[in-house]
Amino acid sequence: MPARIVPGLLIALLIVLHAQIWFGRGSVGDVAGMARKLEGQKSANLLARQANERMANEVRDLREGLEMVEEKARTELGMVKPNEVYVQVTLPAGQAARGAAASRPTN
Repeated sequence: MPARIVPGLLIALLIVLHAQIWFGRGSVGDVAGMARKLEGQKSANLLARQANERMANEVRDLREGLEMVEEKARTELGMVKPNEVYVQVTLPAGQAARGAAASRPTN
């Protein structure tokens, strides 16, 4: 009788270990899910890193020169210098297409 208990305990232990591998914490499914999450996080980190680099470049440009500040003020805020006249020429819709075609450089 004791000879049958040891193999039975070993088989039960083997079943418990396999169940832990396939269904428990740190199982094969969990590892695959974590790998997918890791890839998603890596791509999100890459996008955030690129955005940070763009912002750092813009900050550096703003610190280096007033030309960038002036350009931003003109384009985004529509500002003009003192004693400067701002003239905007608009063409009718039909002439705008012909004017754009005529102004293209030819080789």
